[in-house]
Amino acid sequence: MEVTGHNDALLIKSAETINCSEPTSDALLTALKKSIFDKTEIRPVINLKTPTNISVGFTLYGIFDVDWNIEGLSWDPVECGTKRVSLPRKQLWRPDVVINEFIDENKVPDTYYLYIENTGKVTDDLPIHVISSCNLDIYTFPFDIQNCSFTFNSYQHTILDVQLFIGRPVEKSLAISLGVMKTKGEWELVDMLAQKHTIPPQEMNISRDTITYYIVLRRRATLYVVNLLIPSCFLITVDLFSFLLPPQNVDRSSFKMTLILGYTVFLLLMNDLLPVTGNTLPLINVFFSLCLALMVASLLETILIINIQCGSSNYGPLPRWAKVLFLNYLAKLVFLSKKPSDQNCDLEEHRTETQRCDPVVETPPREAIHNTTPALQELRKISQELLSIRQQVDKHFKTDESAEEWIHLGQVIDRLLFGMYIIFLSVSFITIFVIWQYWYNKNASLI
Repeated sequence: MEVTGHNDALLIKSAETINCSEPTSDALLTALKKSIFDKTEIRPVINLKTPTNISVGFTLYGIFDVDWNIEGLSWDPVECGTKRVSLPRKQLWRPDVVINEFIDENKVPDTYYLYIENTGKVTDDLPIHVISSCNLDIYTFPFDIQNCSFTFNSYQHTILDVQLFIGRPVEKSLAISLGVMKTKGEWELVDMLAQKHTIPPQEMNISRDTITYYIVLRRRATLYVVNLLIPSCFLITVDLFSFLLPPQNVDRSSFKMTLILGYTVFLLLMNDLLPVTGNTLPLINVFFSLCLALMVASLLETILIINIQCGSSNYGPLPRWAKVLFLNYLAKLVFLSKKPSDQNCDLEEHRTETQRCDPVVETPPREAIHNTTPALQELRKISQELLSIRQQVDKHFKTDESAEEWIHLGQVIDRLLFGMYIIFLSVSFITIFVIWQYWYNKNASLI
């Protein structure tokens, strides 16, 4: 984060003036060498008990302006020929006002000159690239609002020597900061506050005078909504509508596994966009974990349904309680109340009635067998073979009826879990978005 500080010093008027031999810059520099040059060891005051008052104005940009007065220094601009002169910075005493949150080296180019006016006011436009620490609350990322502070105080001098004041109204500082911030980055400047800390009288000899500026920033969420939230919603929607694929005709499990793999790769690629600092877990991470968990649960449900439908031919008859619960009550609840085909039952009844009408085949005596003709013996053999075939057909129809019940059970469970999936997905997403909106409005109300 780049910031600028602007310090305006309003000090005591000079008690004496500098006389120039002629109205030229050389004459002024000669007079200044005799008066103030190389006197950087002490503060520029006549009486050391007099504090140096420094009014601090803050601008979020990139320049740290420090202005102060050298007490006892002034000259007649007509006599000396100028109201302002540029001098080497090392020739003058400079206040040691620092930013406490400054955590890295200032890497901007060095400047070697400052300006001194005929009233004794010194202006030092020192560029500073501030990399500061800020306690981020990323719970509502990417719709978060952050409040970062910048604390100004003297590093060495106590409040008895150096006193800080808010020199420019905060509203004006905010307007100037918004005007100079031409580049629109990830953060948007929302507000700026300033506070001068009160120090008890008994601590003045050991405490530094302090001014804190609070910078309220709002993250621009468009990038994260487009790259993170919308693709996740699209993938979870595709997974939702994959329930409409018939599991007995389409390999739904392969389709869902492909979705999970694609979503995992998506999260790995987008991991750099997620925040890595903060004291709380971002709500967006919960959103991604929920989407992945729903996809995995959907795959497990598909595995269960395929196992029921494909293995139905090897299962026994469906238990009576399962028929009543799933095929009667739950089937009506999910609008699948159509029972298995009654064709098998009709065939069974027809075969039973036919068997009742068939004449009873009795085993004839051995003497009768010898007296029967070969044609009659062949007919009896054919009748026995037909009876055997009919028994096999009856067994086959009974197996088909049981398999159809299991298949219907799988369809009911699939439709039921599909409805539960829709309800849980809707409730979860609505809850997350409501929490997002609540915390966003709460943070915005604190500005």
